[in-house]
Amino acid sequence: MQTVKAGPASTAPAGKSGKAAKTLRKLKENHPFLVMVFPAVLVVFLFNYLPIYGVLIAFQDFMPGDPIFGEYTRWIGFKNFTRFFTDVQFWPLMKNTFLLCIIGFVIGFPLPIIISLMLNAMKSKRMSKTLQTIFNGPHFISLVVLVGMLTLFFGRYGLVNNIAASLGADRKSYFLEESAFRPLYILSSNWQDFGWSAIIYIAALSNVDLGQHEAAILDGASRFQRVIHVDLPAIMPMISVMLIMSIGGLMGVGYEKALLMQTDGNLGVSELIATYVYKQGLTGVPNQSYATAIGLFNSIINVVLLIIANTTSKKFSENSLW
Repeated sequence: MQTVKAGPASTAPAGKSGKAAKTLRKLKENHPFLVMVFPAVLVVFLFNYLPIYGVLIAFQDFMPGDPIFGEYTRWIGFKNFTRFFTDVQFWPLMKNTFLLCIIGFVIGFPLPIIISLMLNAMKSKRMSKTLQTIFNGPHFISLVVLVGMLTLFFGRYGLVNNIAASLGADRKSYFLEESAFRPLYILSSNWQDFGWSAIIYIAALSNVDLGQHEAAILDGASRFQRVIHVDLPAIMPMISVMLIMSIGGLMGVGYEKALLMQTDGNLGVSELIATYVYKQGLTGVPNQSYATAIGLFNSIINVVLLIIANTTSKKFSENSLW
């Protein structure tokens, strides 16, 4: 009897059905986790992805109440972008935003790494937990309260001026000084966020193999040497990922805190892209299409920075987002 061998076409349905069955089995096994993550995915979709179509008004002569799609929609192409690029405010806005973000990044990015390594290296774990709790506390202070605290310290009748006046110096409001805006903004932001940002590095350090520390101790390594040669390399992949994400959001500074700290005296350095978008889109006679164009331009810069950072990291190391 002659046997007939089944060709590739005869095995394809079985392979597809087997793959479908495997996928279905995984869904059944992980359905509790899928149910848990579904609300978060829904919120992200509703508030981050669904409104994306609204960027179309950047290419329209749009007024509040006009339809985004309709017979009377007025498309004007890239005129809003051209208007911003030729605006006298363009370069000052770019300079103020870039300097504030880059200085804050240079100071703020390594700070949580240093703090997490120090807390992890402490002999007393109880003290380490206590300090971690203290460092996390400022993160939960609202921006309004934080700026109020800055006013109590650095306002004309704040603590610093009261001390200076008692020593015979003249009072001055630091909120009216252009030279004081960036230090106050950056240092207060880092004070508020460094403890919270350190949590992810502390979590990564908890997975370090204790055998490596034991071997280093037997080789005579000091505590500082173990931090440099054991702990730091262990969290380097996490540092790379966080570095890429931080660079990707480098120009994404919010308007809230800058607007709260903004005065006529420091307007030359405190007017950022974000505050300018807020004023153009929501105050006075709103020009929402122009504000949307500026915001879209800023987002494109962040996307380009993210791609460059990810490509560079992928080229020089094994860590990347994609």
